[in-house]
Amino acid sequence: MNSTSVTLAEAKARLSELTERAAAGEEVVITKRGRPVGRLSRVVESKRAVDVERLRRLTSSMVSCADDRGDAMRRLRDESRY
Repeated sequence: MNSTSVTLAEAKARLSELTERAAAGEEVVITKRGRPVGRLSRVVESKRAVDVERLRRLTSSMVSCADDRGDAMRRLRDESRY
């Protein structure tokens, strides 16, 4: 992984470019008075597989609404009136 070091003033002036570089996998270290104070890097989102059987068990235990959705909303609205 490539790493680049820039001052805080440079980072403020070139933030768009630096975030693009970080998104491409480059690490950008931001320094203030020669000391590292921050780092820009790509966000790596973890992806978990969906447990289909667990999802089926969860949804099968949910109560189904017998009312038409519009009627249910109207009833909730009317019941909450003062």
